[in-house]
Amino acid sequence: MGVLGPPGWTVGPGGSVPVCRCSRRMKEWWVQVGLLGVPLLAVYLHIPPPQPSPPLRSWRASGTFFTYKDQNIFYRDSGGAVGSSDVVILLHGFPTSSYDWSKIWEGLTQRFHRVIALDFLGFGFSDKPRPHRYSIFEQASVVEGLARHLGLQHHRINLLAHDYGDTVAQELLHRYEHNKTGSILINSLCLSNGGIFPETNHPRFIQKLLKDGGLLSPLLLRLMNFFFFSRGLGAVFGPHTQPSQAEFWDMWTAVRNNDGNLVMDSVLQYINQRKQHRDRWVGALVSSSVPLHLIYGPLDPVNPHPEFLQLYKKVLPMSTVSVLDDHISHYPQLEDPMGFLNSYLNFINSF
Repeated sequence: MGVLGPPGWTVGPGGSVPVCRCSRRMKEWWVQVGLLGVPLLAVYLHIPPPQPSPPLRSWRASGTFFTYKDQNIFYRDSGGAVGSSDVVILLHGFPTSSYDWSKIWEGLTQRFHRVIALDFLGFGFSDKPRPHRYSIFEQASVVEGLARHLGLQHHRINLLAHDYGDTVAQELLHRYEHNKTGSILINSLCLSNGGIFPETNHPRFIQKLLKDGGLLSPLLLRLMNFFFFSRGLGAVFGPHTQPSQAEFWDMWTAVRNNDGNLVMDSVLQYINQRKQHRDRWVGALVSSSVPLHLIYGPLDPVNPHPEFLQLYKKVLPMSTVSVLDDHISHYPQLEDPMGFLNSYLNFINSF
């Protein structure tokens, strides 16, 4: 039988090391927290995804799906201007979807014969397989597959891209310039705020944590919620051009569709792919034979001014550039849709 030592200590019969009662109570408290937290976490993880708002539901209803290697890819294809034969394909960014183009959609249909946008694999309403090795190369092949599905493989196509879509466009341009089988015929390319140059691209901390987090990443993804998502995404919008609460919910709803929050770590490997294939994708722009344009929001913390713009103009002096107002940030097509649309149409009408 043990004997009592000084207050708060218990000593065993063999003179064992004293054990503090306060540490025992602390251990019991953590056990209680764990027992309570596990069921609460289980409930949280099974909360169903939010339902689309009427505008987002309408966007989805106006689109359809095609199959790429057993995966369902969502896209919209709207007929537009009478007397025009021009086609534009819109390539969205991370972590959002084709809905990013909704504010300029009508304006584009007044200029182009066909306006087409898709949700990349792992985004929006498209399938989000897991486990899966997501890559820019695969996304470029998805775009080529869509062009074939729509009978556009012999039609010259204008590409309008943003963020993640910029890199997909760079791979498509490389294939076009090198006559790769299945490549689409590119008539023009317009880029907007994106990691065109890895050396001037500054991913958010959470992006770096998720892509390199190893076994921690799946847990973080399951704990992701609307509050953290909206705070993180809001940081790349200007302070005067923040999305409304309803717009944030639409973005989050598109992410949560098909459990898309659980594939973000896999999709985010594109940041490493940009570094690995920098020469291929920047080289495609340098040697481009098609009209090239950049629309840039200068308040962008991911591709900051003037660092990014100076390098862009140095490496790509043949490209034309539209710099939007000082308060426009990383999502220019949402923050300044009219300025973005006018800049793009001025470019398209210049050649």
